[in-house]
Amino acid sequence: MADGDAFLPLRLPPGADLRRALEAEAAAFAPEGCFVVSGIGSLRDPRLRLAGRNEADAWPGDFELLTLAGTLTAGGAHLHMSIAGPDGAVLGGHVVEGNAVRTTVEVLLCRPAGWTLSRTADAATGYAELHVRCGS
Repeated sequence: MADGDAFLPLRLPPGADLRRALEAEAAAFAPEGCFVVSGIGSLRDPRLRLAGRNEADAWPGDFELLTLAGTLTAGGAHLHMSIAGPDGAVLGGHVVEGNAVRTTVEVLLCRPAGWTLSRTADAATGYAELHVRCGS
């Protein structure tokens, strides 16, 4: 990877924790923040925080990772994914720690040149929300 590259294609190996691995890669590749543009692969015993819930739920078994997208900043990650189980039923929600890669996860990160992504407290939502600014 050259210093000026705006994209970083990755393959996460079996056993890697999806969220932790992406946070580590993003910290090295884009300390000013980056987007997860695309992600596919497979997970074992996935965990998601579903809409409107405070705690994550887990599903036993092998699942296909159909989509993965979001932002990675020094202040935290905001990632969503959709997964399908052996019966083809699709689930989706917030990516939490504890999602183990089964065979592979293939991801594309994008660092927007000239922009800095961070997370700041938002009184309206109660969450640390994305803050985008031009320049470093």
